Amino acid sequence: MAIRAPRKLIRPLIQRLQAYVPGEQPKIPGLIKLNTNENPYPPSPKVLAAVRAAVDGRLRLYPNPSASALRERLAKLHGCAPENLIIGNGSDELLALATRAFVEPAAKLKSQISATQIQFFSPSYSLYPVLAKIAGAQCNAIPLNADFTLPALASLPQRGWNFKAALSFITTPNAPSGCGFSVTELDALCAKSRGVVVLDEAYVEFARENALALALKYPHVIISRTFSKAYSLCFQRIGYFVGHSTLIAALDKVRDSYNVNGLGQVAALATLDDLPHYQRNFRRIVATREQVTRELTGLGWRVLPSQTNFILARPPRFSAKNWLAKLRAKQLLVRWFKYPKVRNYLRISIGSEPEMKQFVKAARQIGAK
Repeated sequence: MAIRAPRKLIRPLIQRLQAYVPGEQPKIPGLIKLNTNENPYPPSPKVLAAVRAAVDGRLRLYPNPSASALRERLAKLHGCAPENLIIGNGSDELLALATRAFVEPAAKLKSQISATQIQFFSPSYSLYPVLAKIAGAQCNAIPLNADFTLPALASLPQRGWNFKAALSFITTPNAPSGCGFSVTELDALCAKSRGVVVLDEAYVEFARENALALALKYPHVIISRTFSKAYSLCFQRIGYFVGHSTLIAALDKVRDSYNVNGLGQVAALATLDDLPHYQRNFRRIVATREQVTRELTGLGWRVLPSQTNFILARPPRFSAKNWLAKLRAKQLLVRWFKYPKVRNYLRISIGSEPEMKQFVKAARQIGAK
């Protein structure tokens, strides 16, 4: 019997899929890593101690399947009920679960576009279109204004935004621009929407305001948060959604069993026990961000206003791609995207004060040549 070629065993949709490309995780000694928006400071000593203490006989056991202790603690923090929370293996898992729970495949409902549509602003998190394609959904990417601000609400229908779309992802503050969107703007957009709206607040701890109240105000709005960026737990992969209990219950139905590892749950709980430690770091990172912005601006860079732990900046003299190589030659790794709207910019994560001093020094040297 003839054996089919392996490629023919793969769904055509997956064969055509361009996978999400994560930031480089280099193994080069001495390289200053400013490309993946990680917190430059380690977790609280209390978190490290809690994780070490949990490395015992429990490793042979399954973790709490619904992360109930963590949900209860977060519910107290956010003024809601545990039923309003679901914990994920990073917020990325929860974004994927939302596509499973709230969106029909386009091939199944050709005549009902709204039920099959996932939409988002562009540029934003490049995982969104990948999730839409995996789900077989219709993908609706709507451009932000030229300065990366939100378009006026009244103009959105003319731009192609569908207020009845099954699922809308809005990154706030935005990535990769770093620009913040006001709660007033987001409230007006959510009030007019009829499908599920996920406000992805991965970087909100570095912003001036947050939109958590909208998830408790509107039954179709979900807030996405993560312990990765601000709380130095990228390695542990802990994210969560806050939303109406009916939506959260639907997501729980399609969640994998034991999706959140036990050590991650321990680390997140210990993090919540030492929030002042992290709040000091947030202020430190924001101060460094503002200092670097001033210095780069003085060197002729165009730096977009940021409310995140990174900046998007257009360098002078050479192309951004050229700058990427020149900085790497000086042991500095930043992120460059080939997409037309941001290809002239570099995204630079805010590192420690010594790391950012070295970055500015290298930028001054390269710009002077």
